[in-house]
Amino acid sequence: LPESGVPQLVQPMIWDYAADLDVEGKVQLIEKYRRCGFSKVWFASAFKGATGVNQSLTLIGHHLKNQLEWLEVSSRSPPDVLEGIALTGWQRYDHFSVLCELLPVAIPSLAVCLQALKNGGYSEKVKENVEKLLGMSNLEIDTYMR
Repeated sequence: LPESGVPQLVQPMIWDYAADLDVEGKVQLIEKYRRCGFSKVWFASAFKGATGVNQSLTLIGHHLKNQLEWLEVSSRSPPDVLEGIALTGWQRYDHFSVLCELLPVAIPSLAVCLQALKNGGYSEKVKENVEKLLGMSNLEIDTYMR
């Protein structure tokens, strides 16, 4: 692969939407990519649409944990390897399914995930900032927002 020149033309993206990533496995995967000549990698997380085919409401806690796990992978990887994180929001669980988790119900999840990534974690201050930005009195992380 290094002799092919491909690592100078593309950057791999590692996709995983789980709330309990195999952090060590991801760190090892990044190291394998580096040994193959890839100097940069991308991560892909999700703020909605990746938890079930019939999901109509977004469980913010699941997606927040996904972001926090990716931040952990990043902190345990070489400092110059991460090019960026693609924060995805799927409209369908798969190509054959009906629409799920429409954007309006997922906006609080998007805001929480973006703020967690921006601030390098989640805290009471981040929660308060999201509530202020969205004009909400109580952001529910571990239950379905109404």
